[in-house]
Order: sequence, then C-alpha cells, then structure tokens
Amino acid sequence: MPRSVRTAKGAPPSTETAPVRRSGEVPVERAPDALDFAAAAAVLASVGEAAYVWDLKTDALLWSANAAEVLGVESLARISSGRAFAALLDPASPANRYDAVASVSARAADGVAEYEVRYSIRPPVSGAPFWIEDCGRCFNDAAGNPMRAQGVVRVITERHLREQRLADLSDVDSLSGEMNRTRLGETLEAAFERAVRLRTSVGFLLVGIDGLGHINRRYGYGVADEIIAAVARRLREQMRRADLIGRFSGNKFGLVLHECGPEMLPVAALRFIESVRSAPVEISVGPIPVSVTAGGVVGPRHARDAGEMTARAQEALDHAKQAGRGTFRAYAPSVEAEARRRENLRLTDTIIAALNERRVELAYQPVVRTDTRLPVFFEGLARLRDVNGSEIDASAIVSAAEKLDLVRLIDHRVLELARNELHAEPELVLSINISATSVQDSAWMALFGADMRPEIARRLIVEITESDAIRDVEATRRFVDRVKTFGCRVAIDDFGAGHTSFRNLRRLGVDLVKIDGSFITNLERAPDDRLFVRTLLELARELGLKTVAEWVQSEEAAQSLAEWGCDYLQGALVGLAKIRPPATAGLQPTPALAG
Repeated sequence: MPRSVRTAKGAPPSTETAPVRRSGEVPVERAPDALDFAAAAAVLASVGEAAYVWDLKTDALLWSANAAEVLGVESLARISSGRAFAALLDPASPANRYDAVASVSARAADGVAEYEVRYSIRPPVSGAPFWIEDCGRCFNDAAGNPMRAQGVVRVITERHLREQRLADLSDVDSLSGEMNRTRLGETLEAAFERAVRLRTSVGFLLVGIDGLGHINRRYGYGVADEIIAAVARRLREQMRRADLIGRFSGNKFGLVLHECGPEMLPVAALRFIESVRSAPVEISVGPIPVSVTAGGVVGPRHARDAGEMTARAQEALDHAKQAGRGTFRAYAPSVEAEARRRENLRLTDTIIAALNERRVELAYQPVVRTDTRLPVFFEGLARLRDVNGSEIDASAIVSAAEKLDLVRLIDHRVLELARNELHAEPELVLSINISATSVQDSAWMALFGADMRPEIARRLIVEITESDAIRDVEATRRFVDRVKTFGCRVAIDDFGAGHTSFRNLRRLGVDLVKIDGSFITNLERAPDDRLFVRTLLELARELGLKTVAEWVQSEEAAQSLAEWGCDYLQGALVGLAKIRPPATAGLQPTPALAG
C-alpha cells in the first residue's frame, strides 16, 4: 500500500511505495530531518565547541550546556554575562569578543555582520591560559546599533602555538638564531618611524665578518657557519637591552641601536669590533682568530627613511673595508658622493628607458684587410638615443652600465640586434662585445643558443676584453668552448692592456686578437709601443691567430703594421662607426672568419 512521507522540511508530501522487508532483515532506522537541540549540543561537545547567544542590550550571555566544560569554568553562572566572561580574559591577550563585535557592527550589511577573533583566557579552575577561536554573527537593530551576537567558541591552543612557531621561524635566521633580513628591515623601519615621531635618533650598523670566503675555502662551509653563529653571540652579548640584531647577508649582521646619536655610534661600533677580535673563536677545528669591519649611519639626521639608512650604512662599510680590516667608518654627507649618486640614478633611468623603448641600436665600424683595405667584417657597437633622437655618449653609458650592473641588459639587446641584422643581410659578418658579467650569465647563453642557425653562427664573432677574460681564465675558456660549438668565432679585445700571458691565450682557444688601441695611437713616436706591437704580432702569428690593430689613425701607422704582418686594421683611417647597416656587396671575409 502506498504511504505518504515528508521529503524535506516544509515541502508537500509525496507518494512512494514502501519497501518490503524480507524475512530476517534488520530494520533500518530513518535519519531524522534535522538535529534537535540536544543532539546539536552533543555534537558540539564531542568536537570541543560551545555555542552562545549574547544579548548586547542586557549583556546576558546564554551558553550551550557543555560550555562550562569547554571553557574550564565551574558553572555556566560564572560566564552568564559578557562582563563576567571578559573577566576571564588573559591580560596579555591581544583581542576580545566585544572589540570584534563592535568593529564589525559598524560595517554590517543589511543589519548582519560576521566576525572572527582569537583571544586567550585564564579560567579559574586550571589557572593555565589557553587560546580560543570565536566565530559568529552580529545583528543590528533598525538604528544600526548592535543588538545580538551569536556564535561558536572552540579551544585552539595547540594550533595557535604551532602557527606561532611557524611565524617565528619565518622571521628568524636558522644559522645565527637572530632576525632574518626581512624582519630586520621591518624592525629598522619601525625604529626609524619611532625616532621621527619622538624626535630622537636611531643608529644602524652593518658589521661584516672579514675573510669569510677564505675560511670557506680553507676549512669548508661547516666551519664558516660555526664562525657566523659565534660572531652573532659575541655581538649580542655587547648589545643593550633595547637594541636588536639580525643577519643582513651571508657575512653581515645589521644592528639597530635605539637612542643612538652621531657621537655614540663610533663608541658602540668599536665595542662590537673589539668583542669579536679580543679572543680567537673556539669552534670544532680549534681556535680561529676572527675580525669584523663595520660601517654605520644615524637617522633621521643622515637618512630620510629606512631604505636610505641601509644604503648609507653599506656605503660606510665599503669605506671601512678600504681602510683595512677591523675598522669602522660612519656615513658622512659628501657633496661629491651625493652628486655621483644623483648621476647614477639619472643614468640608470636613462639606460632602462632606452632599453624599454627600443632606443638601443647598433653602429657599424668596418674592420679591413691591411693589404687591400676592403672590409672583412663590421664591429657592432651599442648606441643609445635620447627621447629626442640625439645620440648619447656611448663611453659614459657603457661605463655607467658596468658600475650599475646594467651592462648585461645591454648585452642581451645587442645580441638580439646582431642576430636580426645577420638574418636580414646574408653576406654580413659581424662582431659584438660582451661583458665579463655575460661570460658567466646563463640567461645570455640561453638567448645566444636560441635559434642560432649555422648560417648565422659562422658570420658572428664574439669579442671579450682581455681584462675580463683573465679574471677567471677557466670560466672564460668554458664560455669560449660553448660559443665555438655553435660555429661562432671568438676574439680577445683590447689585448695588451690586461698583460695576460700567451700561455693563457693558447688555453682560451680564441681565433682573433685585437691589439689595444692605446699602443697604436702613438706608434710613430713611441719606440716601446713599436717594440711591443711587433713582438705581439710575431707571437700571434706563431700561434696561428689573426690580428686586428685598433684605433689606426694615420697612414704611417698603417704602413708599419702592414710591414710587421698585421692582418686587419680598424680605426678612423679606414672607417668610422655608422648607424645605418653597412653595404656588404664588397665584403671580403676570409675563411678564418667566415667559417
């Protein structure tokens, strides 16, 4: 027989066929439509939660029956009002329920607002504080005033402590146990703002461990780590209670010194320096003498914000290192230094804007055969133009880019331009210069290798200045090997200026040597230069290397170079650099260069 059942709360009944129970089956009890109050309270109790309704007009606070057990009080009467419950709040707690409700009620939409707050209470039964998470809703009356709050509380002590430990770890340098760089920066910023607000001063010291790289190489990184930790302990022992310390970088610590004026900064710095060098550091391999060098600044007297304090402390530390190990230098305003800083900022903006706006281009200077004076290849030189189209002084820009660590960006752009030009002009042979930074830059090599077709590679020459090449001969040799695997040629530029040996030149495996122009410009009048150039050309010929003389300006110099066996000439005598792409109809590449 059909029977009527209720399918959902408030829904009309529907008809279904009653299931037939077979013999021996255990009857299955139907789930109720909703939990009643007692069942809901039981569920809350089982998961350690308690519910409440709080009348904000009368301050009456009604709890579920399990609240006394959850909150550790002797009876519900102990927490029957908001005022009574607030009396349990731990004095060290950062927040309470009333603050949360009051703050959200003003922002209630349609008279209802949600809140969530954490606080610590100290119940009278156990006396041990624990953490509560309180989530609920606040209901306002027609006038917008808070009328009622209802919600659920749960104990989250273990979770709170775990999260707090994770938060602490994120602020701490694991090796030294002090603040990490991020936290140190935040601390310095807060100290600076406090000094400005109270019209006092704050000092910031950067203390660097001397010779840590040498210790790494001699003893290993484990010993260096022990020294870093030991230096941190010695510095902390000399700090005042209000001062703070953090690890700024690998071998540097930053010290924030409250209430520290210009006259106090040197005294404090020398105290820290002496504490480190006063006795050898005892570590696992035995006692090792260690020293530190420091630079510092006082703000807001000599800095406008925390970032400027950091930069000027670093500047002072650089000056201290120039003076010698174990010294201190305080930042002192300098008209010349400030002018250099402003100029560096201007040049940085100029370079970045020119790169972003595609105002970097190539100027092409011919390199010709000494005998026929016909072009063999062209050197692509970077040129920048300002927003009005005028050319910017290339020597100043390249020099500034190297100092400001922007030269790699220019190298990337020059490589792109050169490859585009070689694609467009199938007869063109082109050389480009790269910096020491790009020699060890994996990003440059990745760009170089991308779509480097054989017909392009055989017409590209990569030039490395001699002084850059000999900084790390092995790294340069590996770079040369990788470039040549694509079929490109490699030249050493400005040869002679770096005084490298021909043994290193042989190890590098380059194809071409470009003689530094400073030896060529006075060739007719300087016997020493004539002897050097002749000797260099003879040795290069013995090694099977092609040679280019740079900065050739006179016919007399060109004739001498031809007599001594120089292969190619470059300079004002045979052609200046021009922006427009060269005509290549008369190009005379030799097999050694064209592949």
